[in-house]
Amino acid sequence: MNQPAPDPVFATLSDRLSGRTATIGIIGLGYVGLPLAAACARAGFKVVGFDIDEAKAVTLGKGISYIDAVASDEIAGHVAEGRFRATPDFAHLEACDAVVICVPTPLSKHREPDLSYVSRTADDISARLRPGQLIVLESTTYPGTTLEVLKPILEAGGLTSGKDFWLGFSPEREDPGNHRFDTTSIPKVVAGDGEPALDLMKALYGAVVDTVVPVSSPSVAEAVKITENVFRAVNIALVNELKVIYDAMGIDVWEVIDAASTKPFGFMPFYPGPGLGGHCIPIDPFYLTWKSREYGLPTRFIELAGEINVAMPTYVVGRLRDALDQQQSVALGAARILILGLAYKKNVSDIRESPSFALIELLEKRGGKVDFHDPHVGEIPMTREHADLAGRKSSDITAEAVAGYNAVLVSTDHDAIDYRLVANNAKLIVDTRNAFARRGLDGVHIVKA
Repeated sequence: MNQPAPDPVFATLSDRLSGRTATIGIIGLGYVGLPLAAACARAGFKVVGFDIDEAKAVTLGKGISYIDAVASDEIAGHVAEGRFRATPDFAHLEACDAVVICVPTPLSKHREPDLSYVSRTADDISARLRPGQLIVLESTTYPGTTLEVLKPILEAGGLTSGKDFWLGFSPEREDPGNHRFDTTSIPKVVAGDGEPALDLMKALYGAVVDTVVPVSSPSVAEAVKITENVFRAVNIALVNELKVIYDAMGIDVWEVIDAASTKPFGFMPFYPGPGLGGHCIPIDPFYLTWKSREYGLPTRFIELAGEINVAMPTYVVGRLRDALDQQQSVALGAARILILGLAYKKNVSDIRESPSFALIELLEKRGGKVDFHDPHVGEIPMTREHADLAGRKSSDITAEAVAGYNAVLVSTDHDAIDYRLVANNAKLIVDTRNAFARRGLDGVHIVKA
């Protein structure tokens, strides 16, 4: 029996992806898009990066990176060799064989999914969509988004997924500051709208990353990312709750976790903190809780974890208030406070959803005078959620400066901070990361929270 002739448009795209002669367009040059662009260029593809922020395109065009995970030297090399260019002009999408969407998916004020960035990007692509392109969504979202939201917008111009163009989803798994795993070494889950689309996804990502993990549908791939982040959010909520309970009992939760970690099976250590940060873990679980309402199903476990984690900054401020009262007889509203660390995690400059912002706002609402020190964040940039804090600069740490504060509050335990100087000069330290004990520094003026 004769086999049907392969679709020549599909075959051409497949060959270009496998042979690394395709042009890859990446929309959104942030913490996900720029490392992916660099990885694609490193693999030999020609890459066009798109971002509505023209300043990013100008900066990248000069060979300068603004993301810790991507070195400026690498960007400069790709630009010089013609493998990468950045532009705010979406008219160049038509020249791309594959287009990868890496735009934000935040929550609304009512903690509901805000897919406006995805929808607007899909409109931009749809206006220029041509036969023979692969369109990929990497932005984290609820199961069903690729097929229920993205696909109809793309098909509105008359082209059909699986016939004229191909559609896929691959969840980003970036971990800022993780030097053990990067874009190419983290296994990549991929899915397509039909078997041909999946084959193209495997061809694209198989040329860029070490390991590709195919799954049966975009909804499964979307659920994979949500599950990974729900897992972390729930376990962090658990240790945050244990922290509160054990503190009331006079037990050090960090000592408990360290000892429990010696068990070679059945336990995985998670550590408490002042709240959740980063773009994924504080946000993604709420995408699933929102979607589950469509099926009339409760998500009590996930929502409870969210409540516990969101309450952590308030708990920390309460511990600080009590410590000030007990050790200095100073009211919180009359105190000068230095927050150590603005970024959401150690040794990076990423401030997305950082609990430090909540701490600053809570303290200032109570009348406290707050400064911050962060060796990785020299100035607070403009953000949607905390526009009134934009422009504040990181304060220098000196013995005299530290001694001038009523309290130092550790929010992020960067390695570059001189903890011994702080311990020797601070009147009071409230440590939410166990940073001082891990360095063998203790004293009655150091309180864990």
